[in-house]
Amino acid sequence: MTFSPSTPEPIQRSGTDTMSARDRKKAHSLGLTSATALVIGSIVGTGVFTMPAVLAGAGTMGIIVLGVIAVGAMLLAVLFGQLTRRIPNSDGGLYAYSRHEFGDFAGYLVGWCYWIQTWAGNAAIVSSWVFYVNALFNMKNPSGMTNWGIAMVGLWIPALVNLGGVRQMAWFQNVSVVLKFLPLLFVGVIGWFFVQSAHFGPFNATGGSLYSGIGIAAGVALFSFIGVEAAAMTAKRVTNPRINVGRASLWGTAISALLYVLVTAVVMGLVAHATLVNTGSPFVNAFQSIFPHSAWAGRFVAGVAVVSGIGALNGWTLIVAETSRAVAQDHLFPKAFAWTDKRGTAWFGVLVGTALPSLLMLWRYSMSSGLTVFTYLVNLSVVTVAIPYFFSAIAQLTFLASRRRRVQGWQMARDVSVAGASVLFSMWVTFASGYQVVYQALIVLLAGLVLYALLNGRRERLGETPMPVDAPLVVPDTLEGIEHHITPTRK
Repeated sequence: MTFSPSTPEPIQRSGTDTMSARDRKKAHSLGLTSATALVIGSIVGTGVFTMPAVLAGAGTMGIIVLGVIAVGAMLLAVLFGQLTRRIPNSDGGLYAYSRHEFGDFAGYLVGWCYWIQTWAGNAAIVSSWVFYVNALFNMKNPSGMTNWGIAMVGLWIPALVNLGGVRQMAWFQNVSVVLKFLPLLFVGVIGWFFVQSAHFGPFNATGGSLYSGIGIAAGVALFSFIGVEAAAMTAKRVTNPRINVGRASLWGTAISALLYVLVTAVVMGLVAHATLVNTGSPFVNAFQSIFPHSAWAGRFVAGVAVVSGIGALNGWTLIVAETSRAVAQDHLFPKAFAWTDKRGTAWFGVLVGTALPSLLMLWRYSMSSGLTVFTYLVNLSVVTVAIPYFFSAIAQLTFLASRRRRVQGWQMARDVSVAGASVLFSMWVTFASGYQVVYQALIVLLAGLVLYALLNGRRERLGETPMPVDAPLVVPDTLEGIEHHITPTRK
């Protein structure tokens, strides 16, 4: 974009970068490999180890639905790359895109929804992770408090790794991605030599309409791809974000999608359909089909799931802190979330973002209704992340419609197609979640607006944002004027 000398440069709403060059170099500790690993680690968590069983409940159509969702996720990856190229110094990713185009209110709304989704999603990951720890150590019917203690380990080890700095987090992330990716790839490739066609269930196994089957498959598939935005959310930590965020997002999503489709299809062929739909650990059954005389297969898969869950929690802990830090730096969150240590780590955001799911899991393990509440929060995370996706897509549409930068021909058609498809995909995510979850998301959103009202009032009082100008009151100067104003004139 070029500007004439008389044309002021557009206001950068996404925050002011006050870091020195040295501090910026230290903070930018995620190269292309680490950023791609962060995306893969955020997408591929413990959910992949239960996804085949849920998709089998819909039938083999679940594989097709998974592929369609994967295409939608890759379109979002391309969209985030385009937005980061245009706003390369964006701090907070999806939050920054919306604030740049639509101002503080939209930015806060996106930041609030995404922050809720991140720590509630961590509760979802660690709850599934606990079951695999139980299987790994052959723990039979542990008490609720025992499981809560295990959950604390799963939540706070990644927190401690993140408090050690981004470099340590990146190293841990790269190692965990390799440790979990190779065994899954083994099943997705070698497992095909042991597949039996008779194991595949019907195309629609719901016994109802095709639409109901798509709904079952879409729910778990949509949740499984949350994390495609991981590199965009941490763009401030990525070297050369204008190029690497887009590449890491697309490559990480494509690799994860390929892995998802491969392992889902092969597990459906390794395990009989009647068995698959009634198990919570389908990979244990799959490994037993490949190694029928090996007693170690079940524990090996449990160990892989444990590593996978820790890796996912490690990446999401960083994203939780980076989301709240970016919003707080713009005075739209309590300022404590912007506190950083000498390593540039938003330590307060890490602690709060870990304490909240810890309390949620205490509730889950101490109350009989906790599982139902937890399930609702898992579904809620899908809706709350769809709102930031939607705002990011319409932010790109606003840019294209404004013609602030010349985009012509096939490039315009490509960019409009990507943004338009992302809008439709985000709306479909919301629709497929069901009315009850959307209702709950609305309540959470309204609660966040109360906080915004208080924070915005403080910003106006401190002069950090302009106050609205109220219409002046017309007050008569004298008592006679009041009498004349309210008393009819006598003739």
